Amino acid sequence: MTTIAKDTAVKFNYTLKDDEGNILDQSPEGQPLAYLHGHSNIIPGLEQQLEGKSAGERVNAVVEPADGYGEYQEQAVQHVPRENFQGVEDIQPGMQFQSEAGGQVMLVTVTDVNDKEVTVDANHPLAGKRLTFDVEIQEVRAATEDELNHGHVHGAGGVEH
Repeated sequence: MTTIAKDTAVKFNYTLKDDEGNILDQSPEGQPLAYLHGHSNIIPGLEQQLEGKSAGERVNAVVEPADGYGEYQEQAVQHVPRENFQGVEDIQPGMQFQSEAGGQVMLVTVTDVNDKEVTVDANHPLAGKRLTFDVEIQEVRAATEDELNHGHVHGAGGVEH
């Protein structure tokens, strides 16, 4: 039986919850997530806890912020003049925009709006949160040479080509 190690292709179903037990995300019914182990396809804290497991196993993985989406960074919150959003009439909290700073494109989420400025947050929505993944491993196999060359799993649950 193949166990999860570097260069294995893994398929798993998951439910992601926060500390309060709220479901934040889950794999759609019958559509497990596929990833290439050891290639940074998933957050490091989850990848570490799946290492050595096999198909059929269930894992309850608790991932601290530093091993997930990072600590919450106050400096990632910016107050931007309203006129910077020309052409966008109705800006609402929760809307997301792409922003470019120093040649790097990032996704920002609007957290507050008034007549003069828009407050945006470049933190990942899950930054600073401890995450609990309930995982059921469906399949573990050696990755193909093509998948290794591309750095991700191909086919159902992975990247379609």
